[in-house]
Amino acid sequence: MRGLERETSVSAPRARLRERQVHEFMKHAIIETGGKQYRVAEGDVLFIEKLNVEGGDTVTFDRVLAVIDDNASSFGSPVIAGATVTASVVKNGKFKKVRVFKMKSKKGYRNTKGHRQPYTQVQIGTITA
Repeated sequence: MRGLERETSVSAPRARLRERQVHEFMKHAIIETGGKQYRVAEGDVLFIEKLNVEGGDTVTFDRVLAVIDDNASSFGSPVIAGATVTASVVKNGKFKKVRVFKMKSKKGYRNTKGHRQPYTQVQIGTITA
């Protein structure tokens, strides 16, 4: 009966797959900011390149490349005119430190540097097409 129990229980990857399938049918958009493209839906929380805004402010992204809904989808060339995505800024911060280590063998040269990339965390509010 052990095999029967395994078939009836839902495994973790299947649960994530179901969440992803539900997420795909929600209205979502593809936006461009900081030289990168992001697929966003209402309520998503993103870490994007640092913007010059404070926490609690509202940001409007006007470079919307595509808006996809259950029954209709529109794609821009390159952007959709009049489409916007509004988001609220959660916080600004820095990622964990990335260590860069350089070494030349047999020469005694060792150099360590670090870098922390700044980011802005935003929560997507509304998508208008």
